[in-house]
Amino acid sequence: MLPKTCLLRKNGEFDRVYRQGKRLHGKGFSLIYTPNTMEYNRLGISVQKKTGRAVDRNRIKRIIRESFRLHRDSFPVQSDIVLTVRPGFSSGSPAEILAAVTGLLQKSGQFD
Repeated sequence: MLPKTCLLRKNGEFDRVYRQGKRLHGKGFSLIYTPNTMEYNRLGISVQKKTGRAVDRNRIKRIIRESFRLHRDSFPVQSDIVLTVRPGFSSGSPAEILAAVTGLLQKSGQFD
């Protein structure tokens, strides 16, 4: 289980990432991240209502959180990260999400 300290939960935390963060755009999602002062990275998830029913949106969030929990070292380190999901996002498994995120980060030249 992912501890709540590893999640962005307040509007102010999301706003800071949106204002100061670097944006990377993938197929059906965007990754926005900015450095934080903590020893660990934190994740926030934003899914548009156009993506589907509440059941579908919650499933996407669960899969993204699980991918983050299993592979935290693949995400930007010591950063606050917001994953925004748009319609057309394929959410099959945590492995697929990890592949999409790491592919995006490598393509941008930010991480290896």
